[in-house]
Amino acid sequence: MTNQQPIYILPEGATRQLGRDAQRNNIMAAKIVAETVRSTLGPKGMDKMLVDSLGDIIITNDGVTILEEMQIEHPAAKMLVEVAKTQEKEIGDGTTTAVVIAGELLKNAERLMEQDIHPTVIVKGYAIAAEKAQAILNNFSEDVSIKSIDILKKIAATAMTGKGAEKAKEHLAELAVQAVVQVAEENKVDLDNIKLEKKVGGGIEDSELVKGIIVDKEKVNPNMPDKVTNAKIALIDCAVEIKSTETEAKIQISSPEQMSAFLAQEEHMIKDMTEKIINSGANVVFCQKGIDDTAQHFLAKAGIYAARRLKKSDMEKLAKATGARIVTNLADLSAIDLGKAGLVESTKVGDEEMTSVSECKNPKAVTLLLKGGTQHVVDEVERAMTDALGDIAAAIKVGKVVAGAGAPEVELARNLRLFSNQLSGREQLAVLAFADAVEIIPRTLAENAGFDPIDLLTDMKNKHDKGQKWAGIDSFTGKVVDAWKAGVIEPLKIKTQAIKSASEVAELILRIDDVIASSGSSKRNAGAEMPHGMGGMGGMM
Repeated sequence: MTNQQPIYILPEGATRQLGRDAQRNNIMAAKIVAETVRSTLGPKGMDKMLVDSLGDIIITNDGVTILEEMQIEHPAAKMLVEVAKTQEKEIGDGTTTAVVIAGELLKNAERLMEQDIHPTVIVKGYAIAAEKAQAILNNFSEDVSIKSIDILKKIAATAMTGKGAEKAKEHLAELAVQAVVQVAEENKVDLDNIKLEKKVGGGIEDSELVKGIIVDKEKVNPNMPDKVTNAKIALIDCAVEIKSTETEAKIQISSPEQMSAFLAQEEHMIKDMTEKIINSGANVVFCQKGIDDTAQHFLAKAGIYAARRLKKSDMEKLAKATGARIVTNLADLSAIDLGKAGLVESTKVGDEEMTSVSECKNPKAVTLLLKGGTQHVVDEVERAMTDALGDIAAAIKVGKVVAGAGAPEVELARNLRLFSNQLSGREQLAVLAFADAVEIIPRTLAENAGFDPIDLLTDMKNKHDKGQKWAGIDSFTGKVVDAWKAGVIEPLKIKTQAIKSASEVAELILRIDDVIASSGSSKRNAGAEMPHGMGGMGGMM
């Protein structure tokens, strides 16, 4: 009998993991990611200090920021980072919740797999539970609208609790709600119309809402006024300077007279442009392109304030704030196109010269000027404010809210357990595992606050069984309280999106039974290389 040659189907250096090994490895990686951010959850969550290769520091407990900055390498762990990114994009908050639930779903699935329940059965059960969870959450949520100012303030304050901005959360929540109500149009909120501007200096409580836009551009000429009241604003999307020819051209000048005539003609053309601006009645000009030195001189002489090379996004925000129309041809500029603002002035924010357009009448774009003692503080205030604005917008968009403090998770788990009684077969075990996984949120809140999670969870379940659907954990006293009355309120979409994303990624990871990693020798496969024979977690281990 001849010796059979081994057959290689993979390139040299490729690694492969099959069956239970692959599943165990992927679940382990995902669990480590969830554990990493778990300690940041809730009002008593701790912060992480992230130091990059250049020595730059970020101090935060914002889930998505931590996961993005950690540069995770393991492919299954990267999938959990995607969950956080999706949550951030959809709502702007609840990233830690989504990741922690996903990690717990996988942990519970591993336990079922050890009892010889096939992954596809678990996936099916999880899918059933996730779908039912959406309906359950919708059923016990409460209605909210843009007129529910008090509830919206509580939502914003809840989003900021446990973050660096917490000490001024009442003031910041007030600003967030004012900003959202100001830019809302027919119950629709476009958060792009709320500009966040940061300034190092003063305290967090000195943050303010500017009814207008702060633009990071200075006036183009020192002879222009520093302040213009009752501003009539022209927004111009064309250069106030002589255009270069499209093709290369030469002008031959053979005498000084010709030179003088050429320069005089150029000046005349620029003067024509500036006169069109002056004749429109504008006393403030924002130009998306350049403004020639000669044009600056004529505008300054007419007492007009001008700034140039503005970002397109800033021009659009100015149009919404002032009611101006962006003009692309100076010949078309007229008084109808001008916007209005009570005050336009040159201001200094930190070391930067800026232009503040404020006191606009019913502006549909506003600026939140955030302040703090150091750059790290201001950055964390910005992250907290982003969460708060996202939560308010999500609450208004869906029109539904729930109490927080772990109450909706316990209520959801209770209803899922009742629902599982209608099922037969092994899917029932997966639905029960799903219900157990959701309870990781109240358990983590208790642990992070330094209390016994078993006692608190038992007490909460007891109260929920008696019909108290908003019974949640007070992280400061360690008692079970009515979270709604305590003012801990969150948008329903945080919960529905977190459950949806977490269950989808858990199902995806559970379906994988074979992981093939190339050696990275070819460029096409370089991105798929997995460190340490699949066991590495990049900067996480």
